[in-house]
Amino acid sequence: MAQFIEPFFIYFSYFCGMSLLASKSPFYATFKSLGALFLFIGFGLFLDSFYMVKITENAQLYANISMFIGFLIIFWQVNKRVREQMISAVIIAIIGEYLFSILLGMYTYRLGNVPHYVPPGHAIVYVAVLYFSKAASIIKHRIKIEKFLSIFIFIYATVFLVFKNDVFGFVMTIATLFILRNKPRERLFYLTMYISVAYLEIIGTTYKCWWWPTTAWGVFDFLPSHNPPSGISFFYFLLDLGTLWFYKQRHKKAWFRMKNIRKIRLKTA
Repeated sequence: MAQFIEPFFIYFSYFCGMSLLASKSPFYATFKSLGALFLFIGFGLFLDSFYMVKITENAQLYANISMFIGFLIIFWQVNKRVREQMISAVIIAIIGEYLFSILLGMYTYRLGNVPHYVPPGHAIVYVAVLYFSKAASIIKHRIKIEKFLSIFIFIYATVFLVFKNDVFGFVMTIATLFILRNKPRERLFYLTMYISVAYLEIIGTTYKCWWWPTTAWGVFDFLPSHNPPSGISFFYFLLDLGTLWFYKQRHKKAWFRMKNIRKIRLKTA
């Protein structure tokens, strides 16, 4: 197994070390952030997949090791502010996972536990989406990207509704698009988060790392659901909001100063 993991992380470390925010190419910024994220998700979840279970009893252990290595590589590369947000994201993810999966049974992991790779995985998704949405080359084309993502997301959820009877996912998708309609500053981040979570969920459920019930959380029978629901990223937003809230509480003066600067810019624009 080591002969496959080591070359991957040499490449992953090199990829994470390259400049992103100042990149002039939106394609480069996309592959540098979301491309690396999707590659890492596919590799990490494969280690906990039903394919690996046929080979070894330590499938989840390998996935855990893979995640912690990836987390440390990224944690080392980002600045102090993002590191703090990553730690907050892990803490919130631990609470959320045990609440929603173990206590409420909204979804179930392969071994009936919360794999150790899941909470830091949430933090990595958060960072990748954050850096993508902050890249100068992406912001330059923000309006076009937002329109494309909105149309893609609507079509994606509609396909799941029509062919998979995913009423639950469609309702959450419409709720997401409706809320973001009046959130121009956050729109790109959350649309990108939707796409990233959709990819993650499809990979995870395809590999049978976890699964969702046939109705909304197995409780609301009037809301049929697919495995996974198309719009489940709606609840990932709680992680993002919680992470931001933690940062605001720890840096109230800096946050207040930034808000005042924004107000001044809006008045002089």
